[in-house]
Amino acid sequence: MPGIDKLPIEETLEDSPQTRSLLGVFEEDATAISNYMNQLYQAMHRIYDAQNELSAATHLTSKLLKEYEKQRFPLGGDDEVMSSTLQQFSKVIDELSSCHAVLSTQLADAMMFPITQFKERDLKEILTLKEVFQIASNDHDAAINRYSRLSKKRENDKVKYEVTEDVYTSRKKQHQTMMHYFCALNTLQYKKKIALLEPLLGYMQAQISFFKMGSENLNEQLEEFLANIGTSVQNKTGLVSSTWDRQFYFTQGGNLMSQARGDVAGGLAMDIDNCSVMAVDCEDRRYCFQITSFDGKKSSILQAESKKDHEEWICTINNISKQIYLSENPEETAARVNQSALEAVTPSPSFQQRHENLRPAGQSRLPTARTSSSGSLGSESTNLAALSLDSLVAPDTPIQFDIISPVCEDLPGQAKTSGQGGRRTNPFGESGGSTKSETEDSILHQLFIVRFLGSMEVKSDDHPDVVYETMRQILAARAIHNIFRMTESHLLVTCDCLKLIDPQTQVTRLTFPLPCVVLYATHQENKRLFGFVLRTSGGRSESNLSSVCYIFESNNEGEKICDSVGLAKQIALHAELDRRASEKQKEIERVKEKQQKELNKQKQIEKDLEEQSRLIAASSRTNQASSEGQFVVLSSSQSEESDLGEEGKKRESEA
Repeated sequence: MPGIDKLPIEETLEDSPQTRSLLGVFEEDATAISNYMNQLYQAMHRIYDAQNELSAATHLTSKLLKEYEKQRFPLGGDDEVMSSTLQQFSKVIDELSSCHAVLSTQLADAMMFPITQFKERDLKEILTLKEVFQIASNDHDAAINRYSRLSKKRENDKVKYEVTEDVYTSRKKQHQTMMHYFCALNTLQYKKKIALLEPLLGYMQAQISFFKMGSENLNEQLEEFLANIGTSVQNKTGLVSSTWDRQFYFTQGGNLMSQARGDVAGGLAMDIDNCSVMAVDCEDRRYCFQITSFDGKKSSILQAESKKDHEEWICTINNISKQIYLSENPEETAARVNQSALEAVTPSPSFQQRHENLRPAGQSRLPTARTSSSGSLGSESTNLAALSLDSLVAPDTPIQFDIISPVCEDLPGQAKTSGQGGRRTNPFGESGGSTKSETEDSILHQLFIVRFLGSMEVKSDDHPDVVYETMRQILAARAIHNIFRMTESHLLVTCDCLKLIDPQTQVTRLTFPLPCVVLYATHQENKRLFGFVLRTSGGRSESNLSSVCYIFESNNEGEKICDSVGLAKQIALHAELDRRASEKQKEIERVKEKQQKELNKQKQIEKDLEEQSRLIAASSRTNQASSEGQFVVLSSSQSEESDLGEEGKKRESEA
């Protein structure tokens, strides 16, 4: 390698002061390299030990999670959902433990082995050769001193020979040892860079391999599982510690800004374009509201000082979320939206309003305001403008803003079973017990986070405009009556039904049979809003069937939910067609079997008739032979019986 100095081996025999001085520089460099590599070895050994400890601790954690269901807590009870959730965590952590174990093995082979070899072989060899060279140099100096002290007056050939031989031997040993020492020092200059880079390269390659294994294990199913768990944990505010800081908040365009006391300027808190805001109960505090970003990944809970500030903040953020501030005249646009909302609300009619509805058509007013304000939420459908809104939504229908009672109890064909409304449902699609429900047999299980906005009865269920108009009226009614709180639930879509599940208790709130869901649609502009129409028996209409439209808000998943419902209905349709085909095939087989039985019966009758005909023919031939005077030959027993019969007849005649 060019540019690296080396010790001249050819000058080892001369052993000049310049050579010794250059040797001192190389020895000082070797000492520095040895000290540095020892420190690096200790640091890498700590990494290796920590990785081994992490692997063992992860494996122990997975083992403890597996043993949770075997524990008997005095106050814990039998929580199947918690047990199945921890079992899923145990599987994931066990896979991570395997990845950590592989990483430990790779660190031992690629990082610790090369640096240990360099430390134990090369550096230790330098220290050993240094000690040997020092001993050889001291022996040579001692031999030279003895040779120098030889007497000039009293010469002894034997002593002179021994001293000369000693000088020769020590110089030869010093020369050989010095050459080995110089070679080792020169080799160290070549190896030190490789010895430093090789363990670092092994460490990085092991980490990259570990990250790749983690990326392969982190699939969509695991991400959905963790998202569901995170949502459930965030909803349980009593189990999550939080700190409250008093700050000054203000809006700037589509941004929510915050400024602490003493700060010169404010900073960005979050983007509130297309966000959602609702009043929440948090840690027993008053006037709290939650702002959730459009993608649902970020949320903030704020507390106002008064009820008035609380309502103003929610109204303001709602207006900013609709991007009214981007219009040319925001105040006029906001007023127009509020006015259209006032005209769009359909409250329960009073006696006077009902009396006016009974007037002839020529005297009643047309709902022009309601029709003209149909685009207040962004819908510009031409079909809606041509239709009368009274043909879509019943004019005397109140709006329900909260979930009250299960729907499945009043639906036709629904058998009411015990515990149906209070069954705990696992949101991760895993069975916690041996009993099976209808949804567990379904091949489709998709879970979505939704917030219930409201429901109302509708007149028609054959056009998506029904859903759009219901959305408009429910949102307008919420804005007028300052209803900002929404009930969050988990919407479970299966091939049999739609279920609303409480995210905290996992209890089913509502069940919508899939055959009764006749219409579903997403808002044309705000894709977070979606709704569906449920056709049920009974209701406010004169016919036996009534239709109710339910409106929800999701985390930017409205189209996905509608696609999932459509897929579920297609699967249910194919299953129904297969069932009908199977029943038809069974009916055909039953008819064939019945025909075969009739045919066998007819054959048996024909066989019996043939046997009877044969017996009658044989009997007729016997009678004909006796009438013509032919004799019949009898056996001895038959003749004796005939004689006894004749004697008996004679005795009867004599008597």
